[in-house]
Amino acid sequence: MAKKKFSKEWVQQHINDPYVKMAQQKGYRARAAFKLIEILDTEKLMRKGDIVVDLGAAPGSWSQVARERLVAAGGVIDGRVIALDLLPMEPIAGVEFLQGDFREDTVLHQLETMLEGKQVDLVISDMAPNLSGVGAADSARIQHVCDLALEFAVNHLKPDGALIVKAFHGSGFSQIVESFKRHFVRVVERKPKASRGKSSETFLVGQRLKS
Repeated sequence: MAKKKFSKEWVQQHINDPYVKMAQQKGYRARAAFKLIEILDTEKLMRKGDIVVDLGAAPGSWSQVARERLVAAGGVIDGRVIALDLLPMEPIAGVEFLQGDFREDTVLHQLETMLEGKQVDLVISDMAPNLSGVGAADSARIQHVCDLALEFAVNHLKPDGALIVKAFHGSGFSQIVESFKRHFVRVVERKPKASRGKSSETFLVGQRLKS
């Protein structure tokens, strides 16, 4: 009974959520689009001509935002958006999509082939593992996902590039921050207005790789 009540409450909250309404109005696939928009604006990231890799992209709202930022006159994309996810994703005009498991070397190799040896300006990751509710196991999964994104960024970013990942406050969070600080000159935590108040999600932004 409690579960039913919870899901009903969640549905009600979702329907009345201003960011859900705005996402529908603007044609974004998820309210998460506004989290990325705020981070990009605050940190002054992403310019025309950038190469952007979106890890864990489905359903595609972050790729939609990235595409918008790179569209030049005449609707031509000035730059590249390469999206990757384990799940299928409805096509987005001008966004290159690779379906596969980011944890597998073969998929990573395919992604590197698509990059054609070019370095990346921005890596974005709204990836979150399936959580079990067991604290220690979940924090290990979250840390693993963040480590994978960080490792990819360290190997493929331009020296002045940036990485945005979703993390969660709690056990293991400080270790993720420490990992970022080992590799980036500037590391900040961001909790966008579109993040639900009760959510422990926090986005980490790393800028400029340490040489």
